[in-house]
Amino acid sequence: MGEIEGTYRVLQTPGSRLGAHTSVGVSTLEPGQAPSAAAAAGLPGRMQTHLHLRVKLLDDTVEVFAIEPKSDGQVLLTQVWKRLNLMEYDYFGLEFQNVPSFWIWLEPMKPVIRQVRRPKNAMLRLAVKFFPPDPGQLQEEYTRYLFALQLKRDLLEERLSCTDTTAALLTSHLLQSEIGDYDEAQDREHLRVHTYLPRQERSLEKILEFHRKHTGQTPAESDFQVLEVARKLEMYGIRFHKASDREGAKINLAVSHMGVLVFQSTTKINTFNWSRVRKLSFKRKRFLIKLHPEVHGPYQDTLEFLLGSRDECKNFWKICVEYHTFFRLFDQPKPKAKAVFFSRGSSFRYSGRTQKQLVDCVKVGGMKRTPYERRQSKTRMTVRTLTADLPKQSISFTEGMRTFSSPSSTNASFCSVPASPLTPPGLPDIKDSSSSVMGPQAPHVKRPAAERNSGALEGPDATQAPATGHPALRPCQGFSMDSPQLSPSTWKSPLSLSPAFQVTLGPAEQGSSPLLSPVLSDAGGAKMDNEEMKHKCVGADEAYFIAKEILATERTYLKDLEVITVWFRSAVVKEDAMPADLMTLLFSNIDPIYEFHRGFLREVEQRLALWEGPSNTHATGSHQRIGDVLLRNMHHLKQFTSYFQRHDEVLTELEKATKRFKKLETVYREFELQKVCYLPLNTFLLKPVQRLVQYRLLLSRLCGHYAPRHRDYADCRDALKVITEVTSTLQHSLVRLENLQKLTELQRDLVGIENLIAPGREFIREGCLHKLTKKGLQQRMFFLFSDMLLYTSRGVSGTSHFRIRGLLPLHGLLLIVLDPPVEESENEWSVPHCFTIYAAQKTIVVAASTQLEKEKWMHDLNTAIEAAKGGGGMTPALPGSTACAPPRRSSDEGSVEQESEEDAHGAQSSLEAQGQHRANATVHVCWYRNTSVSRADHSAAVKNQLSGYLLRKFKNSNGWQKLWVVFTNFCLFFYKTHQDDYPLASLPLLGYRVSVPGEADGIHKEHVFKLQFRSHVYFFRAESKYTCGRWMEVIERASSSPGRAGPPEEEA
Repeated sequence: MGEIEGTYRVLQTPGSRLGAHTSVGVSTLEPGQAPSAAAAAGLPGRMQTHLHLRVKLLDDTVEVFAIEPKSDGQVLLTQVWKRLNLMEYDYFGLEFQNVPSFWIWLEPMKPVIRQVRRPKNAMLRLAVKFFPPDPGQLQEEYTRYLFALQLKRDLLEERLSCTDTTAALLTSHLLQSEIGDYDEAQDREHLRVHTYLPRQERSLEKILEFHRKHTGQTPAESDFQVLEVARKLEMYGIRFHKASDREGAKINLAVSHMGVLVFQSTTKINTFNWSRVRKLSFKRKRFLIKLHPEVHGPYQDTLEFLLGSRDECKNFWKICVEYHTFFRLFDQPKPKAKAVFFSRGSSFRYSGRTQKQLVDCVKVGGMKRTPYERRQSKTRMTVRTLTADLPKQSISFTEGMRTFSSPSSTNASFCSVPASPLTPPGLPDIKDSSSSVMGPQAPHVKRPAAERNSGALEGPDATQAPATGHPALRPCQGFSMDSPQLSPSTWKSPLSLSPAFQVTLGPAEQGSSPLLSPVLSDAGGAKMDNEEMKHKCVGADEAYFIAKEILATERTYLKDLEVITVWFRSAVVKEDAMPADLMTLLFSNIDPIYEFHRGFLREVEQRLALWEGPSNTHATGSHQRIGDVLLRNMHHLKQFTSYFQRHDEVLTELEKATKRFKKLETVYREFELQKVCYLPLNTFLLKPVQRLVQYRLLLSRLCGHYAPRHRDYADCRDALKVITEVTSTLQHSLVRLENLQKLTELQRDLVGIENLIAPGREFIREGCLHKLTKKGLQQRMFFLFSDMLLYTSRGVSGTSHFRIRGLLPLHGLLLIVLDPPVEESENEWSVPHCFTIYAAQKTIVVAASTQLEKEKWMHDLNTAIEAAKGGGGMTPALPGSTACAPPRRSSDEGSVEQESEEDAHGAQSSLEAQGQHRANATVHVCWYRNTSVSRADHSAAVKNQLSGYLLRKFKNSNGWQKLWVVFTNFCLFFYKTHQDDYPLASLPLLGYRVSVPGEADGIHKEHVFKLQFRSHVYFFRAESKYTCGRWMEVIERASSSPGRAGPPEEEA
């Protein structure tokens, strides 16, 4: 009693397809002998040779399918896919109701009669089962049409909750797809007969207003717009399962591509990402989520939810299993071994293709186009309609099923459908040959939307193959991982009008697969031993790579904003830790910026998809540019100047609140320990202003690349002027913000000093020096500010904090001597790079690790002392410490420096135990690598940030690992894909040297650079020569020589 009935471990385990051949049993009849008449009369059901099932399609037509009574669900599914000629059928499923308002998905590996009660009277319906996060992931136009019909159904059934304005906008796009351009009388008549919304009359005028703006939009483009609008909604693809938590509060559970979601009414209150989930299971009515120990944070290890019944709980568990497998795994998991005598738990596993397999199938197979009919569309089917609206079919249906269907699907009969006669010659008959119980088609209208498609070819040349794009526009075969995918309907490739009505496209015309889901990278972090990278981007325009850099860094930037807008908000709301006024100030300031950049990212993704994808010759020029997108968005970004100027206030108020409210301080510190917060939290608040500087530098490079006569130069130049004006306005604010952020960060890391954030105090340099004490040279961490010099040591308690050892006011600091004191003998000074600092009340001797480090400290100290002489001011105080007291004896250093060298090194293991994200902080990296970082270095690091896919190889390994790499804050962060919420690992680069591999390294690949620190060696491989050079340039400027940043980017 009480045993777990179903368990699913969330592991990326490759395996074979589930299922086995159905046993046909053993017959006791003689050859040729039939069952007796009495037996047949006693079992009338067995005399039926076929079971007839009704299926309601997404366009509300009803089809009848005949299967054998004992057939598995896969047999019925196969017949549906074949009749619809649906290539991307894995996104769909058949659902039915055994209990009112409780929909269940038909399982492929289970007999139909064991699932559907009274199958003769049942009505199954086709529905979308898996909703991808972006419509660009749908390769086929026909698939997008069916998705639009699903959203239409969800609107009517009130599953897709949204505002009245959004519902009206969606309805207007559906109208454009079905009846063409706006005509008020026709629209009103159509809306009187057809219902799209539950309270449609309330939004009638809005629908008509929106529809008027869609003139010239083809049905395919309207479908894409429906998906674009819907995917931004929180309820997109959400199916509620009523439940309650441990306290008995009523909630709704749902599952999506990202994980398990928890809603209160229609408000999402929590998300358990797949990366955080260790195991899913259920016990009767209890649904259990077990989290990874290192990521559950403030949550308990196992979460429990109570559903209405065991069947509902098991049904939701099955949906979670299928969603995880489809979106996160590369292959189906291995089938669960059957027990010999008895079994415990459910053996259910997903039995279809994963999204990765589906995309690969479409990408590898030849591209074919097959006509399909929009049954609810009243637009007239013309030559242009056919050439514009027919879907891109990757491979024939039978071919696809033969390759990827499960073993049980072989029971389905693949009957070839005869081709319809061509009427008129050259055009196929689009009349549907399936059995339908719906009425005839609606009459034609006078202005079909499809007639306006400009991508059609007419005349004798229409039968020619599509023109191949310029080689520079083709994706890099085998490596282009971060290429976005736009709706292929916008490519409008010409279509052959042969009787077969099919055109086979070569690999060059197929375009790259999308990468908007974690599984869509070819490796996704898996090793690729002996894989030869085939680079075919030779001769690609430099502007294309700059545009790709904009795309990659924008994706990272949006993820950084989500740390505040999504993750931190969730933490403070859950604990009710932040005052309402501060909550309003923080999120009202950053939410509009986040929403703007979401839209900007989509525009860049779409433009890059068109740039990379196959296109007609006449459209090539308009797609190979980025300046118009940048100019339009830079003008919009300028309107947010007032928001950027308030970041100073936000940072200050947040710091004050953490001191006043202990609960907020606790939440703040706990949140910084989570993996998603891979940088200090206040660093993310600076990202919006720092991003403006990066836009300026990227536009400067574009303007420097383009010739003045280039079609994109004028837009890029104007965009540069706009963003330069904004950054000039915010320049002083950015400097102040960076200084405030650094002081705030140090305030948390230093123990023994209060009110480090003081008016007029500026951070100058932090780094490691060795200080002479009674026990010899001891490692100390020094912090130079505009009014004082602090030196600290690691706390003996094993924490990651630094304890203040002494404070030297710069106003009283008199002299810096480059050589050792004269009174000391020569043989006592065997440590090089020493210098002496004479203060008003004490003298300290320190040693740097290298001559370069010594020169950096000398320069910054001298500059700061000169500035302090003219500044005057009060001497800083060090509360609660004797380090600043006047020396009462010459051996005062011995009394202060009681910590041994072993104490300093003893904290290293405890630091590593706290999590790698704390070890990545600049102060800790400087401590372990005996180096230093200045304010100028931090400014250079802001200008030198980069993101993208690289292949990584260790010194003694053979395989290359594909990873999404982010370089920021002097550190490389490694992810499986750009959609992951937190990094898998990191590599601080302070002290590393970047170079090209030599002969001794044995690297025989192109576009490889090498990173080395002492005996630690890493190799990274980029997709092109330009990208490799860009990575080396950025790392060199930001990391290799701290304090000596490379030459600044030229500005127009």
